[in-house]
Amino acid sequence: MNDQKLLTRILSPVNLKRIIIPALLFLTLPFTSFAQDPDFHIYLCLGQSNMEGNARFEAQDTVQVDPRFQVLQAVNCPDLKREMNQWYTAVPPLTRCNTGLTPIDYFGRTMVAELPEKVRVGVIVVAVGGCKIELFDKDNYTSYTATAPEWMKGMLQQYDGNPYGRLLSLAKEAQKKGVIKGILLHQGESNTGDSLWVHKVKGVYDHLLQDLHLQPGQVPLLAGEVVNADQGGVCASMNNIIAKLPQTIPAAHVISSKGCTVAADKLHFNAAGYRELGKRYAAQMLSLLKK
Repeated sequence: MNDQKLLTRILSPVNLKRIIIPALLFLTLPFTSFAQDPDFHIYLCLGQSNMEGNARFEAQDTVQVDPRFQVLQAVNCPDLKREMNQWYTAVPPLTRCNTGLTPIDYFGRTMVAELPEKVRVGVIVVAVGGCKIELFDKDNYTSYTATAPEWMKGMLQQYDGNPYGRLLSLAKEAQKKGVIKGILLHQGESNTGDSLWVHKVKGVYDHLLQDLHLQPGQVPLLAGEVVNADQGGVCASMNNIIAKLPQTIPAAHVISSKGCTVAADKLHFNAAGYRELGKRYAAQMLSLLKK
């Protein structure tokens, strides 16, 4: 068969259909499978017990939650009829099956109340009470978990021993639906007096940006103070170190805890304190979004 006849056969209507239709289907797959909604704002939330939620939530915290505020479930909770990696209206508990009220409850509620109705807010909360920031060190967390106290091991097991890995995997799934707008941190009590804490936090922040292909400076880090000295906070001296975070991470913003009421242990906020602190996280984020 000469070249002319071969070309004629290839370009016949039947053969063209066999070539073009599969090609078109292939080209459309990435767009149908990974369509992002720019109006679905995702926030990654991590830390220790005050991010986890130490106070019991009250009746007022479980009602009138706008379905535009959603949580991506981080662990399986059969009793709550929630499955990991599924989105639900953000009714507490947001962290794990038996945790309490967290600042993120009222961060999200405030955000959707102030943002246009077309905007949804989604949160991913991964936190472990009593943990140091080293737990979220992508490269060295195993040396920390190897010596973790017995009371912490059950919490770690719910994240398959790797809270950073769980946060990252959920964040990647969330990116298929929406856009990551910020990272919220509340941690520091267990690192009180650690002058290297700021640099350790930067390591966690940098890894999240790299692993999620986010641009530095475009994703702010909002870090809350621990219980303030005005409330007799037992770790209040850590706020002097937290205050230095923006010097190392230009995109970092410190959320004041001054006046946020606390539990009897002076280590954790009470429910009212969590509500107020969450609103302050939201006020800072709304200010940044306006810019």
